[in-house]
Amino acid sequence: MRTVLYAACLALSLVHAPGALAQTSSGAKEDPEQPVQGGGALPSGWTARPDKDGQTANIKFVTMKPGYHLTLGPATILYRDKDKAKGPFHTLAKFDQTKKLRHSEGYGLFMGGQSLAGKDQKYTYFLVRDDGSYLIKRRDGEKTSNISEGWTAHPSVKKADAAGKASNLLEIDAKQNPSKVEFKVNGQTVHTMSSSELDTKGIVGLRVNHNLDVHIQDFDLHQ
Repeated sequence: MRTVLYAACLALSLVHAPGALAQTSSGAKEDPEQPVQGGGALPSGWTARPDKDGQTANIKFVTMKPGYHLTLGPATILYRDKDKAKGPFHTLAKFDQTKKLRHSEGYGLFMGGQSLAGKDQKYTYFLVRDDGSYLIKRRDGEKTSNISEGWTAHPSVKKADAAGKASNLLEIDAKQNPSKVEFKVNGQTVHTMSSSELDTKGIVGLRVNHNLDVHIQDFDLHQ
């Protein structure tokens, strides 16, 4: 009996030891949100919605020819109220990642945005990252769920070079064939879905994850 009690106490002491706590939280500590100088202001017409407790002061989004330049802190979506799909649509943007990160992070587009300023926000997002993979997910409030099978490698996604730089053109095409939605990278379709499976109406915009520094050009919505 004493042996059993001793073993149980030892197990509890290991679980609550500083080393054990450090292991469970190491992911958050390895790549914390970085402060951004000169953040907080946005080009006219644009709104930023950072994830969770992210601060807009750590979002620097400026007009810079050709297009815009974005430096983050927190993962965020950026959008304009005028970019609202009311039926079949095609949206696209070219992204240039400009620096190397400690961990790969995704950038891209979102569609079907609803209630974006509130707790019931909804949208579907399509990202690529510097290891040559893509991801499609759905957000409903604070919950997210995978549409693609997690991060999926695809040869059309350009990987970053030794300096961490990569350029990728992303498109969500629900216009060419209104019965389906095609997710494209550099002109190649990487994923296709029936339009009945997605909310195709709503705001389209940009989704970029934390600590990224990207240049964005040719963002547009065609209806």
